[in-house]
Amino acid sequence: MSYQSVQADLSARAPDLPIIEVERSTATVGEAAEALGVMPGQIAKTLALRINGRVVLLVTRGDTRLDNQKTKSAFGDRPRMLDPDETLAITGHPIGGVCPFGLATPLPIYCDVSLRAFAIVFPAAGSLNSSIRVAPDRLATLIDAEWVDICRLPADS
Repeated sequence: MSYQSVQADLSARAPDLPIIEVERSTATVGEAAEALGVMPGQIAKTLALRINGRVVLLVTRGDTRLDNQKTKSAFGDRPRMLDPDETLAITGHPIGGVCPFGLATPLPIYCDVSLRAFAIVFPAAGSLNSSIRVAPDRLATLIDAEWVDICRLPADS
């Protein structure tokens, strides 16, 4: 159902964005980057988080890490990752295919400014071997996301 919900969502909101399906897994950042032939930073990973008692999605580049201090400053609390079962129940997508499209439950969505380092990024598309190709600003517009700065780049680690 997850892939189909993404397909229906994109057909309605962005019919010009085809879903890319590959034979290999794109479930992790490394696998996705290798399968798509791009840098890990270009993979737009979507994290399901609980912050201050509410569930949100964060789309960030694949090679970043959440910064607890920045998140606490922006949202008033530290982020907590949802477990796989809760992520599936709330988003409708399995871990490895979580994306901001075709959600089972409407959620607030944020894009980390780190995505803007690339002209094109590749978020998942609801399955363990699918993604889409999109510019970061268009992605944020499509998913009605707010831009935040709550991640650190590998050089900052």
